[in-house]
Amino acid sequence: MVTVPTASSIGAAVRAAIAEDFQGRLLGPEDSGYDEARRAWNWLIDRYPLLIARCVGTADVVQAVKQARRHRVPVSVKGGGHSIPGHCVWNDGLMIDLSAMKGVWVDPVRRTALAQPGLTWAEFDRETQLHGLAVTGGQVSTTGVAGLTLGGGIGWLMRKCGLTCDNLLSAELVTADGDVLRVSADEHGELFWGIRGGGGNFGIVTSFEFQLHPVGPEILAGTLVYSMDKAREALRSCRDVMRQAPDELTTCGVLLTVPDGHPDFPSYVWNRRVLTITVCYAGPIEEGEREIQHLREAVPADLDTIGRTTYVALQRSLDPTAPPGQNYWERSEYLADLEDAAIDTILACFDAPDAVPGEVIVFERGGAVSRIAEDAMAFAHRDASYLMWIIAHWRPTEDGERFIAWTQRFAAAMRPFSSGGVYVNGLADEGPDRVRAAYGPGKYDRLVALKDAYDPTNFFFLNQNIPPSTRTVSGRY
Repeated sequence: MVTVPTASSIGAAVRAAIAEDFQGRLLGPEDSGYDEARRAWNWLIDRYPLLIARCVGTADVVQAVKQARRHRVPVSVKGGGHSIPGHCVWNDGLMIDLSAMKGVWVDPVRRTALAQPGLTWAEFDRETQLHGLAVTGGQVSTTGVAGLTLGGGIGWLMRKCGLTCDNLLSAELVTADGDVLRVSADEHGELFWGIRGGGGNFGIVTSFEFQLHPVGPEILAGTLVYSMDKAREALRSCRDVMRQAPDELTTCGVLLTVPDGHPDFPSYVWNRRVLTITVCYAGPIEEGEREIQHLREAVPADLDTIGRTTYVALQRSLDPTAPPGQNYWERSEYLADLEDAAIDTILACFDAPDAVPGEVIVFERGGAVSRIAEDAMAFAHRDASYLMWIIAHWRPTEDGERFIAWTQRFAAAMRPFSSGGVYVNGLADEGPDRVRAAYGPGKYDRLVALKDAYDPTNFFFLNQNIPPSTRTVSGRY
């Protein structure tokens, strides 16, 4: 009689094998802390791995990779866990959980930082801002450093400092074979090209070395709030002002229904649909006041919170719009420009009778982002002037079908204005054609060649996947 291995017996075997040389904590379904550890930020993702390996260092990662490969168990990788598609957790797989790896070492003389992959941007910024230094770090402070960097890294400082991946100097990476590589412009240069925008397709990064920039701690930032009857004129005027703006100024328009208790808004704004334009001036305060005055004068805001603040406070200012423990669904598009017809379509979809509570983010790019050569790294579409992000979220007890349908209708209406590209960190599970669109044909083929070289069996497939050209063994063990 042939005994067919069960999930529990496979999990026990993998656990015993990893435990032989593991310093972190191993969690199975029977262990306390398992349910909390398996959770992604997006509660729409409700999956149950066989085992969670909570690593405390690179050696733990190597051990987990080697034993997962030996036992033919699929691997997911969790950093900050701030993932809408939820690739960080997989049913009946091994979750390699990096969230306990939170070290960050700042060199204020060289203006560099060495960061581990479990950090969120709130944790990273707390250390770098002690020295008045920063690197582009997303829009909300709960985003993970690792995922944002590997997919590109759009944030408040990008027009002045470039994307997060533009500021990556080197990385330590564990390959599908369990080898540990130092990757930089001088070592494994082609792989370094690929991890700057290519996501987690080529290995697990266990440390990042960033170039930092003088920022703050005091900056000029805040939000202009407009009622919906002013939204069209406000978006147009912001677009026109930004066409002449210096790199130090970044703006982000967000259409949202203001939640109850939002700390930045008075109670009379709660539960209303509004346009907010959040601004960051990462330069001399007096110069920033003059630049922002153009926005203030064009369309008077109903609420103006712009003033002297800290970069850390700015990073946290939109956190209430993206709380953990809700269900999320998203679509995103790059826009070549923000033409009047595009603005009209955005507003019509957002304020339609069948619209749901959600956010529409219109992020101005340009500046330093557009001045780096297109072929410098895997990240693509530097010529797109805007990123539009449509995000629906709802309580786990609600029926999500109407929220998902709204994002899909909205994205379809905006497709005529798309530049043809998409931000890989703004993708849900949308299929291989959309992953290709994140890179374009030339870069995509180059990434496939890298996959052939470093992961020919597609061991790392739980990501926005770039499959190898031929697979001797399926990544879906």
